[in-house]
Amino acid sequence: MNNETQPPSPRERFYRRERRSVPAARAFAREALAAWGVRERADDVVLCVSELATNALVHGVPPGRGFLLRLLPLREGGVRVEVHDSGDGVPAVPLVLGAEWCEGGRGLLLVSELAGKWGVGERDPGKVTWCELGDA
Repeated sequence: MNNETQPPSPRERFYRRERRSVPAARAFAREALAAWGVRERADDVVLCVSELATNALVHGVPPGRGFLLRLLPLREGGVRVEVHDSGDGVPAVPLVLGAEWCEGGRGLLLVSELAGKWGVGERDPGKVTWCELGDA
């Protein structure tokens, strides 16, 4: 991120429950990162956007609804990614049973490995799944 004292303004966009929303969210994230001058870890941020957006579409967005993607530059450097959806449930990293993975959830495993921290917060209705990547 550039060396300004004030971080750039957050960016957000709403996406409908449709397949093309995930590539559109990735493109939006790349545009925001480029505008902010973020080069380091930009691919990691975009991958986290892709995984969180996919999870929202597959598990969190009821028919007829959508999700909100919010990107926030962090004052100390880095980026916070938030995906707001109105669905039930709490996303979780999958468990490994013996040598076999449980079905689904591998996207959150990637997010948990790439991000310094991640979590799920409440919203009415639904939830916010977020992650923070430092030094982006």
